[in-house]
Amino acid sequence: MLGARRGPFRGLPPEVAILTAVAFTVALGFGIVAPAIPAFARQFGVSVAAAASVISVFALMRVVGALPAGRLVDRFGEPGVMAAGIAVVAVSSILAGCSRSFVELMVLRGSGGVGSAMFSISAQALLLGTVPGSQRGRASGLFSGGFLLGGISGPAVGGLIAAWSLRAPFFIYGCLLVVPAILSATVLRRVPNRRGAAPRPSARPLATLGRAVRSRTWRAAASANLADGFAALGVRGALVPLFVHEILHRSAVWTGFGFLLFAALNGAALMPGGRVADTFGRRPVIIAGCLISAVGMVMLALTSGPAAYLAALAVAGFGSGLLDVAPAAMIGDIIDRDGGTLVASYQMAGDIGSVVGPVAGGFLVDSASYGAAFGLAAAVLGGAAILGSAAPETMPGGPTMPPAGHAVTGPDTRVR
Repeated sequence: MLGARRGPFRGLPPEVAILTAVAFTVALGFGIVAPAIPAFARQFGVSVAAAASVISVFALMRVVGALPAGRLVDRFGEPGVMAAGIAVVAVSSILAGCSRSFVELMVLRGSGGVGSAMFSISAQALLLGTVPGSQRGRASGLFSGGFLLGGISGPAVGGLIAAWSLRAPFFIYGCLLVVPAILSATVLRRVPNRRGAAPRPSARPLATLGRAVRSRTWRAAASANLADGFAALGVRGALVPLFVHEILHRSAVWTGFGFLLFAALNGAALMPGGRVADTFGRRPVIIAGCLISAVGMVMLALTSGPAAYLAALAVAGFGSGLLDVAPAAMIGDIIDRDGGTLVASYQMAGDIGSVVGPVAGGFLVDSASYGAAFGLAAAVLGGAAILGSAAPETMPGGPTMPPAGHAVTGPDTRVR
């Protein structure tokens, strides 16, 4: 029974376990299909760059679809949008497996990106809206852990399936999403929103976004998410494999070791980071996460051997884990009725960072060095740490929070 939960979910609302399981399933399916996408695209006779663009179009459409998805959440509620988003990803994935041309594959993967935005924004908004403020850091850590575990497990399974058939991963991905879609449409639809705000037509998204940008709190959380996306997903994901080959002169096995170590330290930081964020505040965890990640990037820029390379990724992974919990908890502390739009803008920041990171880092590698690219990532993280230090603490009961029942409408508290 969910009421007798033990282990990491003890004392948390049952929805956290459900959402974490959904996150694991979605990430597992995405990981299964990811290894097959470039090879499947190449079957249509396109170039390597064109094949890689199938991955890029998914990320791009996540960014494009974020604000519309947030508006849907504000208007119709999280569970319905979540179920619809998962259904879009499922159907588009199955149809992508049946693609007969490169154009069909591109359109369908782009559609999947929109569905992914709908799912991720509604799921995080639902998590932040149903968990009490004193548990948001811990809940965010578990939710991120579900994504992390699924993302690690998926590619190993997907590689084996792709060796048998390049179309099969798409079909398996689509079928895996049936259960999460049903859970979203049935079980989660009955979840009460602890913000006490029923779904309603929201204010104009751009007006809500404008108010958010004027808030030091939103800027701190969004810049931390952008910096983490820029460094951890963008620069690390795109440049480290090339760095290992061209600078360290090691095989791809060392890239795998480094990424596995990064993921292990990332996961190890989630629960402690969430507890610290719920006990001592969001701001110190954000600052620590940015600075630790920046140190990891500096170490990577200065490294000259495989041992130092592994140490650098371990440090960066731990810092990134802290940034997976505290900024999201801070966003949850300040949202009111237009939660979907604010979560959408927060996630957009991270997606933009992961899209811009490889481009900016690649430019610096071509014009200067890998050290310069990793140094840029450290500088972006340092800037986010500065914005974090300038933000007020939002943890319920923290020193800068208003007394219970006191209505505050200033730019640094709730964004309405």
